Amino acid sequence: MPVSAAPGPRSRATRALYLIPLLALLAVGCSPASGAAPDADPTAAIPLPGPDDGSTGGGSQETPGQEGGGELVGDGPLHDKIVVIDPGHNGGNAEAASQINRLVPAGPQQKACDTVGAETGTGYPEHLFNWELSLLVKERLEADGATVILTREDNESVGPCINERAEIGNEAGADAALSIHADGGPESGRGFHVIVPGEVEGFTEDIVEPSRELAEDLRREYREGTDIPYADYLAQDGLDERTDLGGLNMSTVPKVFLEAGNMRNAEDAALLEDPRWREQAANAIARALAFYLMRE
Repeated sequence: MPVSAAPGPRSRATRALYLIPLLALLAVGCSPASGAAPDADPTAAIPLPGPDDGSTGGGSQETPGQEGGGELVGDGPLHDKIVVIDPGHNGGNAEAASQINRLVPAGPQQKACDTVGAETGTGYPEHLFNWELSLLVKERLEADGATVILTREDNESVGPCINERAEIGNEAGADAALSIHADGGPESGRGFHVIVPGEVEGFTEDIVEPSRELAEDLRREYREGTDIPYADYLAQDGLDERTDLGGLNMSTVPKVFLEAGNMRNAEDAALLEDPRWREQAANAIARALAFYLMRE
């Protein structure tokens, strides 16, 4: 079973909700239209308490879907929310071709269990980027009380398969699930995009609309919070609807994929490789998830 990795030391940077606008509107039941312009200026709001302001309680709680429990869940604004973070690929995949190439359910069709992932020109692998960024997002969400489940427990193992990654979110009854990736596009193309599930009969009907809302929150906050523009080599305005991804087709909870940048583009790669930028990106991702979760 997946387990949440032990959190590192928390700093003021982990207070994702300190940076959230629009909470004043959310508190009175207002929310922007799902089709609102992604770069519209949100209304500023009063900051919410962070972990150093007495917002976390002393009681412990086992993370749903895990053995042996997980992070202590406190009384922060996301205390009743469950988020599954899926760091794409894994460090052991390259040495396990027979395991990751076997076919598994992916909706109406079957697909390979998993893949190896991309890497930058300097050899920084996508699976490591995904893992490092996922840990930062996890830390920020937990600082505001959310229960966070990772689909893998390290960066040395193999898989899990794409259908298993989806099942982890389903079994947890996640309020939101996010698969973190970085693309391996053409060297001349740069930018990020968010992949949303299209309607696949018998599979995704129930998650298409909420997943689109999650994607729009993520698109807006990620663009505003990082120096990466929308992808200029695929997708449209940063959103890409897909019906062929098992991680989406097999999900019964709202879920999207973030392709955080193009690892094969030198300008994007310089950011993806920068630990300080990853902190910035994690802030934006956690902020987007909080927007979505508090609107529910």
